[in-house]
Amino acid sequence: MELFTAGLISLEDARRNMLAQVSPLSDSETVAITAAAGRITAEAVISPLNVPSFANSAMDGYALREADFTRDLPLAVAGKAFAGAPYQGEWPAGSCIRIMTGAPIPPGADAVVMQEQTESSGQGVRILAPVKKGQNIRLAGEDIRQGASVLAAGVKLGVGELPLLASLGISQVSVVRKLRVAVFSTGDELQPVGEPLAAGQIYDTNRFAVHLMLDALGCEVLDLGIIKDDPAALRAAFRQADAQADVVISSGGVSVGEADYTKQMLDELGEIGFWKLAMKPGKPFAFGRLPDSWFCGLPGNPVSAAVTFYQLVQPLLAHLTGQQADALPPRMRARASEVLKKSPGRLDFQRGVFSRDATGDLQVRSTGHQGSHVFSSFSQANCFIVLERERATVQPGEWVEIEPFNALLGG
Repeated sequence: MELFTAGLISLEDARRNMLAQVSPLSDSETVAITAAAGRITAEAVISPLNVPSFANSAMDGYALREADFTRDLPLAVAGKAFAGAPYQGEWPAGSCIRIMTGAPIPPGADAVVMQEQTESSGQGVRILAPVKKGQNIRLAGEDIRQGASVLAAGVKLGVGELPLLASLGISQVSVVRKLRVAVFSTGDELQPVGEPLAAGQIYDTNRFAVHLMLDALGCEVLDLGIIKDDPAALRAAFRQADAQADVVISSGGVSVGEADYTKQMLDELGEIGFWKLAMKPGKPFAFGRLPDSWFCGLPGNPVSAAVTFYQLVQPLLAHLTGQQADALPPRMRARASEVLKKSPGRLDFQRGVFSRDATGDLQVRSTGHQGSHVFSSFSQANCFIVLERERATVQPGEWVEIEPFNALLGG
């Protein structure tokens, strides 16, 4: 069954169609937080304790009872309280406790006066500023209440999240199991990186780039190598990949050449969702369903493969793992600092470099030649310049949309 193949479809419709069909994984596993970086929470994480677990001082100073305070009359110092060594002696009326930041508040104290608002004398400590109940005291549970949800399901765990769990004494966390993704390239012209090239051959950089991006996204990768332009070999690769993976990604073979057999295999083994995009680079991108997995067919040109992976496969994988955050950064407006060549008809993702001008406004320039074989443009760029489907050539000073690269492309 073929859907949406009458003509070119928009990137937005393609992405919406993909995500509408796919449900997040339900499988989870429990891992140590020391091994959880980059993983996705499978369920909400509940705090087992209050943070802080006891009332403590926010300042170096003096703990006192507000009722004992009389302006300019000194208070005797009954003792000292330190972080990890609370004051435990008797505390006579009309006295105060010397206290350090983080130290437990002595029972009965209802205020802490910072050291800078006091004056020591032979008779004790004089308080030089008004005292208000509760001042400079961190209450138990003020940061996090016991039983509160500290992380929702679908959160990617990193430096901002894992130390939080450690501070709560949580040593293990339930995470979505890793996505299993099978990858292969098609084409008789392809040669593995590191092998000598024969006449008419090129290196298989697409599969290498896709493998790197999948590693960065925390996927478990099954690399099936290079598949020759042979229906039987391609059929066997599809069946092996479908049996072992959640998602199958191929590179090449999704165009209209005589030796491009991918569409034939999808028609035979599964169903095609859509085939051609109104997008440049990346027109020949395929999405479909195999018996036990989802399929994404990337174009053979290196830039086209990278752009379609970034714009379509990345959100698909994020959705499958239940991630709440958008995989793609929000777009911003910038002024073009030079001519940007474009013909109407397809949404265009040009590689660009954005910066701020002397007035603080965003400006953007092209990395140069935008051919779909010029992969070096990614190493020079920090954003996509997103030019609308029916827009023509952009003149210097015109406003354009830019999409800063996320971490997948070094943003």
